[in-house]
Amino acid sequence: MFKRIREDVRTVFEHDPAARSFLEVLLTYAGLHALLYYRLSHFFYRYKMFFIARVISQFARWVTLIEIHPGAKIGRKMFIDHGAGVVIGETCVIGDNVTIFQGVTLGGTGKETGDRHPKIGNNVLIAAGVKVLGNIKIGNNVKIGANSVVLKDVSDNSTVVGIPGKVVIREGVRVKQAFDHGNLPDPVADYLKSLEADIQTLKEQVAKLSDEQA
Repeated sequence: MFKRIREDVRTVFEHDPAARSFLEVLLTYAGLHALLYYRLSHFFYRYKMFFIARVISQFARWVTLIEIHPGAKIGRKMFIDHGAGVVIGETCVIGDNVTIFQGVTLGGTGKETGDRHPKIGNNVLIAAGVKVLGNIKIGNNVKIGANSVVLKDVSDNSTVVGIPGKVVIREGVRVKQAFDHGNLPDPVADYLKSLEADIQTLKEQVAKLSDEQA
């Protein structure tokens, strides 16, 4: 347990240049506190002491504003930066070396039961405000841009942005998107063009009839 605590503290120093001392990190970093409470609650959860596990997790939520269900499975060296508003669901599985910023939800869609939460790979960065919903798989070495909503599996070595989340970079190569935000469809303009074409057709027909009568 103490070995894991030391590793969690070292992880903070690896990710946050503002961290100055071991004591400062141990006493003032809410993300670290949430992880420590989680590891304790998860210990009781594994031994089916669910009530104690939930009491610990709810206390952690109260003091850190971070909610991690004790049933979630979290790997080594996870870093929660700032942290307020983070929610991690019961059947969520998180790999090693994952960074999560404030306002992130790793939750369900509300339409599933049982295994209903995301599976996050190794070396994943999840930016502020991201929602990853449902029993989906996020691969290794994935980056998810701020405020994205991810509802489908994401392959390894990808970057995802948008609502809904779309892969914009895969294996270091930019992915051509069918939807171009700089060239949005204009239904009014399309209708006017169609109407103009119809008018031109009618003019040609009228002109042809006039020539035949003449």
